[in-house]
Amino acid sequence: MTNTATKRSDYKPFPYKVKRLHLDFDLQDNQTIVTSTAIYSLKKDFEVGTDLILDGHDMKLLQVWLQGDMVYEQDGSYTIDDKKMVLKNPPRSFKLIVKTEIHPETNTSLEGLYRESPDVGSTFCTQCEAMGFRKITYYPDRPDVLTKFTTRIEADKKKYPYILSNGNKVDSGDLSDGRHFATWEDPWNKPSYLFALVAGNLTLVSDTYTTADGRKVGLEMYVEAHNADKVDFALKSLQESMKWDEDTFGLIYDLDVYMILATDSFNMGAMENKGLNVFNSKYVLADPATTTDSGYEGVEGVIGHEYFHNWTGNRVTCRDWFQLTLKEGLTVFRDQEFSSDMQSRPVKRIQEVRGLRNGQFSEDAGPMAHPIRPELVKEMNNFYTSTVYSKGAEVIRMIHTMLGAEGFRKGMDLYFKRHDGDAVTCEDFVAAMADANDFDLTQFMATWYFQAGTPEIDISWEYNPIEKTFTLKVKQCCKPTLGQNTKKPFHMPLVLGLVDSSGNDMKLESGDDAFDADKSLLHITKRSQSFVFHNVKSEPLPSLFRGFSAPVKVEAPYTTDELLFLMKHDSDDFNRYDAGNSIAVELIKTMVNTESTGGKMQVDKRIISAFYNIIKNVQSGNMDKAMAAEMMSLPSASFVGELMPEINIGLLQKARNMVRKEIASQLKPELIRLYGVNNNTSDYVFTPAEVGRRAVQNACLSYLLELPTTEGVGLAVHQFNNSHGSNMTDSYSALAGLVNCDVAVTEKGTVLDAFYETWKNDTDVLDKWLSVQASAQTPNTLDVVKTLLKHPAYNQTKPNKVRSVIGGFCMSGAENFHNLDGSGYDFVADFIIGYDKLNPQVAARLVGVLLRWKRMDSVRASLMKNALEKIQNSGKLSPNVSEIVEKGLA
Repeated sequence: MTNTATKRSDYKPFPYKVKRLHLDFDLQDNQTIVTSTAIYSLKKDFEVGTDLILDGHDMKLLQVWLQGDMVYEQDGSYTIDDKKMVLKNPPRSFKLIVKTEIHPETNTSLEGLYRESPDVGSTFCTQCEAMGFRKITYYPDRPDVLTKFTTRIEADKKKYPYILSNGNKVDSGDLSDGRHFATWEDPWNKPSYLFALVAGNLTLVSDTYTTADGRKVGLEMYVEAHNADKVDFALKSLQESMKWDEDTFGLIYDLDVYMILATDSFNMGAMENKGLNVFNSKYVLADPATTTDSGYEGVEGVIGHEYFHNWTGNRVTCRDWFQLTLKEGLTVFRDQEFSSDMQSRPVKRIQEVRGLRNGQFSEDAGPMAHPIRPELVKEMNNFYTSTVYSKGAEVIRMIHTMLGAEGFRKGMDLYFKRHDGDAVTCEDFVAAMADANDFDLTQFMATWYFQAGTPEIDISWEYNPIEKTFTLKVKQCCKPTLGQNTKKPFHMPLVLGLVDSSGNDMKLESGDDAFDADKSLLHITKRSQSFVFHNVKSEPLPSLFRGFSAPVKVEAPYTTDELLFLMKHDSDDFNRYDAGNSIAVELIKTMVNTESTGGKMQVDKRIISAFYNIIKNVQSGNMDKAMAAEMMSLPSASFVGELMPEINIGLLQKARNMVRKEIASQLKPELIRLYGVNNNTSDYVFTPAEVGRRAVQNACLSYLLELPTTEGVGLAVHQFNNSHGSNMTDSYSALAGLVNCDVAVTEKGTVLDAFYETWKNDTDVLDKWLSVQASAQTPNTLDVVKTLLKHPAYNQTKPNKVRSVIGGFCMSGAENFHNLDGSGYDFVADFIIGYDKLNPQVAARLVGVLLRWKRMDSVRASLMKNALEKIQNSGKLSPNVSEIVEKGLA
């Protein structure tokens, strides 16, 4: 297959409608026979005889029938190559039957139809987004071709008692030779990427949900038998998602049954196939003994995300894959709002922004920078990125901020009224929002959807005590990215507060047309703007971009004391957190700059004071515990590095570690006291209050383990022993702390062995055991990783195992992956080269850790570039990997 680029501007409508599609699957141990029967009709704007081009590869074509007659390549009826079949000169309307042979048992890419393992009897499942359906049969595998699917599946009944597909089951029965069949009919038009098939010897756990219009919907979760007791929380989350979507957007589920398969052989988190979702098991299975608080949050969020796709993605889908953010950015925003309503809204917002800054901001500043709607792609799977998802959600959030909740709901209602059942574009969504609210989003659309990069905002201010005016001056720019040297000014909302000397918000009065007083926001639309506020009785301190109202980088002339004031008094929880984050960022930058110019690192004592105030506020009940835990975290070394001219990851990590050790040393009594108050051995419950308590407890423990003494070690061992087997949040926190602790050599081995012995038969929990070792900040981690790759707990055909070991090493193990001898880079390059032959999607995602070489110090830059060149020169690469490597070296 050649790796040619496709442009968004190349889009052309498909010439034919597909009136219906019937699929027949004969599942056998060593092959699967697929017979597809489709009714095609030519659209009125095309000439009779227009070629019918059907996508397809990695399968054997057995037979083709046109209008009941078998046709052949030899007689010129069609041509075929490794990417497509072209039916020549077909009639205006016709029935086409295509029979193919595929081999799910050898399909290690986990795209199309595959078996979880080569073992006979392992579960069959599908992954068709973005372009996996073409590995099943010859068909127009594009999101703008929608039709009604009927699917008949035949399989061995003993090996595969459950045979499932999209929609509602309309027929089933036993056949000869111990086989059986089931026929599924989906009443809703859908594109091929939403097709799903599951067949396996599974256990069904079920419940029901009664919709707002009074229909009882069956909720069915299919898992391996030993996991049947771990799906209650997922079922509860599904019911809450359905209720939330009804209450918030008036959207009701539209089938008789909603099914979920949990599998650990899955490239992504989950897939929203209409009525039959396929999930990575880590986002379905949950119980206190095996799942951390963040794991519970992940299950809740991903269950919600895939359910919300039923409308934002399925009922209204994408015209083409360049519009991917149309469904993903919108649905991420929806799942974020759902999770915020279920848990702590401020903490959820902090976590969202931290993820954006750590991942998407660096993506925006690197060779893979692209708008949330890309203009050109070579391999579509490479654009399932943080930009499309996370930044896409921030773009939707800005619309929500500018229109308000009521206005956003009006826009959503109009969007579904206009486009239910259609495949549409980002313009269609933005137009519905604008038209429903009589709000001009022209500049907003022309910048956020078309321009790559993170806008940088420079803000200054001045107060006039005589005229009682406060002037805010805002400048914006966006650095050049590939193919975009000059950027137009963005339209963005700046939610503002003015804080007086007592810590209270002041009333905002301005006659500027760009100021929305009801929402306390400024519409930033120009490269340079000034806003004057009147009747400001005393000099205020501005609180900027409250709630992180736009995904931007901000430079503002705050002093450390002013940030400390905002950290203590700002009424906006996110900005309180961000003030503390900014103090830590500037401190670490100063320390790195000092040492890099020949000085000696020192920790500014004001950060100790800031942490002391956090502890006192949480002890007195003046601060939410979950919020306090977030404020006790330090920015990652990589995030701080992105804000510096050059990333010296060694010095950054050294400075960050020094700050943590100094906090632990200076505040040891307070940390021990706060830990003790929050350490609780009662039964685990997943509530916002208990999540916050555990977060504070484990934040304190992590700091205490920085001390060169054994107090922290003793607490961690005690916590591990008391929680092991009953409370994964506490046991794993203790385990991770001990693994990374310099003075816990004996204890580290003891707890690792105990953890493994308890969970050696639970593959999902073993991912944690693998990850905690692969990501350890200890000198010998690379040797440990090489040993783990040979351990029975590791299985290279399972993406979760690869992410735990290789992903853990190169994404979390900064000191080892970035070792100055280049061994980490070289090791990961070799792994990618080998793994690309097995699973190109997962291999391609790993390449991303090498892309920031131009921003690194000179020694590491050279070594990282060498690793990329090693991959490039290794021989035949998949389109997935070759595209990213090529961009990385450009």
